[in-house]
Amino acid sequence: MGAMPLALITGASRGIGAATARALADTHSLLLGGRDLVALQALADELPDARPWPVELTDPAALTAGTSGLSSLDVLVHSAGVARVGPLTEATADLWRTTYEVNVIAVVELTRLLLPALRSARGQVVLVNSGAGRTANAGWGPYAASKFALRAYADVLRAEEETSGIRVTSIYPGRTDTAMQKIVRADEGGDYQPDNYLRPESVATAIRTAVLASDDAHLTELILRTRPTR
Repeated sequence: MGAMPLALITGASRGIGAATARALADTHSLLLGGRDLVALQALADELPDARPWPVELTDPAALTAGTSGLSSLDVLVHSAGVARVGPLTEATADLWRTTYEVNVIAVVELTRLLLPALRSARGQVVLVNSGAGRTANAGWGPYAASKFALRAYADVLRAEEETSGIRVTSIYPGRTDTAMQKIVRADEGGDYQPDNYLRPESVATAIRTAVLASDDAHLTELILRTRPTR
């Protein structure tokens, strides 16, 4: 790829991940992670220096193979995630496992595999968390628990990698106009009103701000909430 710094973005086929790719396209070469190769290729075709990285995040062998050729990585953005909403009485063990597998374990393993590359570049890990990672409300059991775990993981990673120069940033957006939010609203039985939610581009702008911070600055947490419009 090109001479620009290299960023790997998971969940890049849509939503916040795709918006982040567009936000970083003028400053970084991009690896676009996701399952939908057609969507990834379409996004790559519109950006100056990007290519798909279609790796199944819950497959350890695929992760190992997909990261084996990366000796240096400047930015790793964890944007992939899943969410279902409902009472704890309906949250099956399979739902808990699936939620943790995607929202936590995949993040942990991908980061672990890429730590040598991130250390080499004195790079940055950005974790797209959620308001549910700071406040757990009724109906959000598995999702909120996974995001609390992600918050703890980020704090430990930041502390352990401080001497290596790796920056670790947690982004806490409120409700955002994405396909995942449509699933959540269907689970809640409510209307979908995109004007009431953050735009993916707004979250991507916050991520870009953290990534492009001057070398002496470490933005550890950014909290985004929807601003009422008049």
